[in-house]
Amino acid sequence: MKKTIAFFLLISVPLLCAFDTAHKFYLSVTNVEYSEKDEALQITSRIFIDDLEDLLETRYDLQAGLGTENEAETARQTIERYFNSKFRIFVNGEERAYTFLGSKYDKDLIICFLEVRGVRKDTLESVGLQNEILTDLFIEQKNLVHFKVLGKKRSVVLIRENNKGMLNL
Repeated sequence: MKKTIAFFLLISVPLLCAFDTAHKFYLSVTNVEYSEKDEALQITSRIFIDDLEDLLETRYDLQAGLGTENEAETARQTIERYFNSKFRIFVNGEERAYTFLGSKYDKDLIICFLEVRGVRKDTLESVGLQNEILTDLFIEQKNLVHFKVLGKKRSVVLIRENNKGMLNL
């Protein structure tokens, strides 16, 4: 009986360990909302800190230390520069400049705040977004985008091959 149990453990433990390898899930979540009061698109983008740190180290050779007391002085500027190269907003089909307002940390996430000012409600016909955040480093990266503009809602999942989403009003 002991030999049977030992044999079973000898066979099953390595098999169970083979299925125990963690599969990393790469995801960001972006919310795009319209503020009538401010006549602005207000955007929040939530990204896992460890993924963004991997990117900053790989692309910019920056040991960022995000959310720690050892955070690199150039971390915010580098994140803003990265956003400017990989994240675009379109209003009525035309690309619009946005302001990177800042960021904050929430557990293992960095939340980035962006704003597009001067968006008038009476001329607003569509809001589009191109989000390539982290897709240049992680093939499996998915960027979930929630639009909530003038009472209309739409959610899209953007990937490397399909990185644009739009809400028509």
